[in-house]
Amino acid sequence: MRFDIISAVPELLDSPLNFSIVKRAKEKGLVEIYVHNLRDYTSDKHRRVDDYAFGFGAGMVLQIEPIDNIISKLTSEREYDEIIYTSPDGEKFDQKMANRYSLAENLIILCGHYKGIDHRIREHLITREISVGDFVLTGGELPACIMTDAIVRLIPGAISDETSALSDSFQDNLLAPPVYTRPAEYKGWKVPDILLSGHQAKIEEWQHQQSVERTKRLRPDLLK
Repeated sequence: MRFDIISAVPELLDSPLNFSIVKRAKEKGLVEIYVHNLRDYTSDKHRRVDDYAFGFGAGMVLQIEPIDNIISKLTSEREYDEIIYTSPDGEKFDQKMANRYSLAENLIILCGHYKGIDHRIREHLITREISVGDFVLTGGELPACIMTDAIVRLIPGAISDETSALSDSFQDNLLAPPVYTRPAEYKGWKVPDILLSGHQAKIEEWQHQQSVERTKRLRPDLLK
């Protein structure tokens, strides 16, 4: 699987994309992640990629030309399953979306920045706009990292125990059950007896009940 991430501030992507599961997936050859500096695709001698918005209003806007240049270059080299723009007003990213994109071959993620991008890019080149929540960040680099991490960990082989990802929260529209480890008792706080019983069927039933109860209490919207 290949990710092409386009950013005006690529330094923001360095750390999250080079540690833990994502790093190991790259080392195993399961995923390729290329970060493209938008400033490399501008014709401006100062490598400027933003300008003032037409009309009234504060804030700078990413220009159309450098974005078109890099997307045109990439799409001339291979087909992409999706060209994603990270935007606070996009469709909400969730686990189902991560599952679906883990089966993709090539994805472009364009990181928004400043006040946003020239809207003509959204009209003519972007195939999907995605948000990670109802809030505004400095740029789309962190959402791009979040989406990449969520997708990569679902690729077979990225996690040593593949069943671990399948039991995560949201995979079946339920939150994960509580988890415990040794010691079985600490300061009088005990691990539920059922988890120490060794009875797999009863443990799984208890875990499911706990998932349903936690979801009803904490995220009832998932059960609708």
